[in-house]
Amino acid sequence: MYRFFDYYHNEVHLSFEDHPFSTNPKHVWVICRYKNKWLLTKHSDRGFEFPGGKVEENEKALEAAIREVKEETGGIVQTIDYIGQYKVAGKERTIVKNIYYAVISELVKQEGYFETFGPILMEEIPEGVQKDRRYSFIMKDEVLQKSLLEVQNRFL
Repeated sequence: MYRFFDYYHNEVHLSFEDHPFSTNPKHVWVICRYKNKWLLTKHSDRGFEFPGGKVEENEKALEAAIREVKEETGGIVQTIDYIGQYKVAGKERTIVKNIYYAVISELVKQEGYFETFGPILMEEIPEGVQKDRRYSFIMKDEVLQKSLLEVQNRFL
């Protein structure tokens, strides 16, 4: 279990164990690969980030993860694996988010991408993301770094 503070100085707990904070989280975040590249999206307000979002009513977190990837990037999930979970103790509420790793089989061009400008492919996630204004705050704390290491150790 890791403990640190995020971009907005909220306390974050991160674990790569099986659902340590909630068996029914309300948010998901999906680290994606497509043809040996990282697949991100460009959020209309926040900038570059891996796809993710809220779990809708009567939807399971895994279903939400697959849906969010499709909505935000046009990506069709080939395989998806739960890798961890994190909890952010915010000033107004606490958020629990499942982290997944997905391999994408194809990108389907869409009319719209739900709050994003669609898919962004990158050979690698650059050093210094924490200080790069093009990237979302979601990419600026240890969740990204530790999750990428977990993906590398388990899948790449």
